Amino acid sequence: MKIAYITAGAGGMFCGSCLHDNTLVTALIAQGHDALLIPTYTPMRTDERDVSIHRVFFGGINVFLQQKLALFRHTPRLLDRLLDGRGLLRLVSRLAVKTKAEDLGDLTVSMLKGEHGYQRKEVERLVDWLAEEVRPDIVNLTNVLLSGIVHEVKRRLRVPVLGTLQGDDVFIEYLPERCRAEVLRLIREHCREMDGFIATSGYYADFMAGYLEIPRERIHVVYPGLNLAGHGGPRTSNVTYTIGYFARICPEKGLHNLVEAFRILRQMPDAPPGRLRVSGWLGDDCRAYLDDLVGRLQAAGLAEDFEHVECPNHDSKVRFLQSLDVLSVPTTYREPKGLYVLEALANGVPVVQPRHGSFPELIEATGGGLLVEPDNPQDLARGLHQLVTDTRLRHQLGQQGKQAVCERFHAERMARETAEVYSGYLGAPAPVA
Repeated sequence: MKIAYITAGAGGMFCGSCLHDNTLVTALIAQGHDALLIPTYTPMRTDERDVSIHRVFFGGINVFLQQKLALFRHTPRLLDRLLDGRGLLRLVSRLAVKTKAEDLGDLTVSMLKGEHGYQRKEVERLVDWLAEEVRPDIVNLTNVLLSGIVHEVKRRLRVPVLGTLQGDDVFIEYLPERCRAEVLRLIREHCREMDGFIATSGYYADFMAGYLEIPRERIHVVYPGLNLAGHGGPRTSNVTYTIGYFARICPEKGLHNLVEAFRILRQMPDAPPGRLRVSGWLGDDCRAYLDDLVGRLQAAGLAEDFEHVECPNHDSKVRFLQSLDVLSVPTTYREPKGLYVLEALANGVPVVQPRHGSFPELIEATGGGLLVEPDNPQDLARGLHQLVTDTRLRHQLGQQGKQAVCERFHAERMARETAEVYSGYLGAPAPVA
């Protein structure tokens, strides 16, 4: 099966969707499929071997200039190729991570207009390449924000086009209100032309069916899986318990909830001494956020029990996880994937997570943790207290979770189920709009 998997670079930061897509395509290739991981906007950044192709389509510089200046909507491809150079895109990515969704409303609308938007020649370039050089059996868009190309892809290639649902609403909801309605209208229109969808959890499939007005039966659920290489080694033996956080450091991931829960926990009369270790991608736009949280811990007399750890690659991430007794990423939004939950469990580390999004499904399927009330530091402290004071329970949940991840939440299973979904669409009639 020849698969064109079109993904979106995340402006130089580590992104759960990029990690998921890279792991999936790597596993599809290992299973004998001719799968291409095709980046858009910026090159990908992963903590494992990057299997994406060298070219970048819809390069961030070109897309931005075409939005702002009519001249760049007519420049020759030679100049466009220079502006799409990976080195240059990586350089400007350092600035791109500071760009917020609310500043990208007009650009998002134009991109979703596809061949009728300001980035028309970018659509033509990608579709020409797919039609003339790749000739895939199936095309998978990593998110529906890329769906502006759907009409031209189906017109030229006449192959099934699927979309992966793994967090699109988070970006959409941050857009200015004046653009959000138009973005949703365009995406819903494109979704009627797409053949099917793959969601990363049952929760997200149900939610997006309503949000994007997609018949629920057209959404397949394929849970994320990990490349387990390197995971599962011996864990650090801690003298005092260590609570950890591993995710992008930003308000929506809920680190402030965990900091407050840690403060409450340390005030409980029967709670033993412990530490809070934090790691994950930290952009310049969120450094003040982290500084404020460190200030709160200092004011509570807990500065010596806090550590921020840089984890720039896969090996350092695994070492960090293996240093923990419990992991918690108490997101304020409803997480559709939860890769960090699976990564912690792969190393025998139980989790305490809010009772929303994909977390109830992951905890039920793995038996690897506890659920608490969302945005409730007091209840989070209670859940953490239960695990740090009950060594037997902590070990039991960690081992159950590790076994479940090794048996079911691995990359090979994810790739196999994804390929089965693809096979169901090859030769199938197109959906009726």
